[in-house]
Amino acid sequence: MLEQRIQQHFIDSADLKYQAAQALGAPIAAAVQAVLACVTSGGKVLACGNGPSAAEALQFASFCVAGFERDRPELAALALTSDSTLLTAGGGHDVAQQFARQVRALGQAGDVLLALSITGNDANVIAAIEAAHERDMTVVILTGRTGGKLAPLVRETDVLISVPHDRAARVREVHALVLHCLCDGVDAQLLGEQEIPL
Repeated sequence: MLEQRIQQHFIDSADLKYQAAQALGAPIAAAVQAVLACVTSGGKVLACGNGPSAAEALQFASFCVAGFERDRPELAALALTSDSTLLTAGGGHDVAQQFARQVRALGQAGDVLLALSITGNDANVIAAIEAAHERDMTVVILTGRTGGKLAPLVRETDVLISVPHDRAARVREVHALVLHCLCDGVDAQLLGEQEIPL
């Protein structure tokens, strides 16, 4: 019984990834181009999210700086989730502004905000996107379902990558793959196509 349940997780995850591959290919490619344009013109990527999405933001930033699967020059990226003093600063500050304050402090025109939200309804991620737009930044949004409250915020220069599933675990699994595709796509554009040794 337990083994069948475990196998079903693998089947469901594989099915969703197979179904999402065609639907998400174009927005992921657009996100690669946005990140590439940013970093090759001296800009930086700021990444944010809550809970497990915060960990994904941190991992993406580390892939940009330390490299993904190939050696390459460092790309400027910062996870807004990594400074616990800023995230826990009280002093009458609105918690929903925790990422937005960092975007306003660090973001500049031409930078990219990578915003991750499973539901698309996180108030602090919404505020970060609004702050990024104030700074004339491009926003790449990774979310699930229909994009929630984040979807109407998307501008013509932004990219919405919405995983068509209701279950958070499945959405996270696809988000991890999307981030790997982003990193690999940027590397392929910078360094040329090549097979990655196993």
